[in-house]
Amino acid sequence: MNSENQQIIEDSVRNILKAVGDDPDRAGLIETPKRVAKMYGEIFSSLEDPKFTDYKIFQTDSLVDGENVIVKDIPFYSMCEHHLLPFFGTVTVGYEPKDGKIIGLSKIPRLVDFVAKKPNVQENITSQIGSKLTKILDPQGVAVIVTARHMCIEMRGVQKTNSKTTTTFYNGVFKDQTKKMEFLQELKYN
Repeated sequence: MNSENQQIIEDSVRNILKAVGDDPDRAGLIETPKRVAKMYGEIFSSLEDPKFTDYKIFQTDSLVDGENVIVKDIPFYSMCEHHLLPFFGTVTVGYEPKDGKIIGLSKIPRLVDFVAKKPNVQENITSQIGSKLTKILDPQGVAVIVTARHMCIEMRGVQKTNSKTTTTFYNGVFKDQTKKMEFLQELKYN
């Protein structure tokens, strides 16, 4: 984040603190505007470079075709674009290779982080992970399951603590009910 944007955020945070009735110059809050600006630079880092390029494709034996590759329970954190409150949870990503092409396993969590680090809604995170992996890898199919807790549900509004939301994305072979059920069954044993 450049210094001009950093200053805009700091000034805005000071104004918010004043508007809610607090004193931004009191001891506990003096450095809060700076901290918030730095935090926003981190948690919205995907806005600076909107294209995901941090991946490597490998060519393997085509015997992997028809098999599922699953990375399960990837933690993520994002910010609700409606209230700028956090939501967080886990992502499970599966794909079925085509023509022996696979992606480095560490790149899937990096893709999850990339998609999550901007103001968002869970539904978009789910579909963007699936769509981007499909575009990068061109597999036979992709499956994505995201389960998250939303502070905009727990801290305000209906105030339902520990409620979870699950969203899914299935394309290619995972649109087939039998293949989808096979994938979901594998998740129970992994």
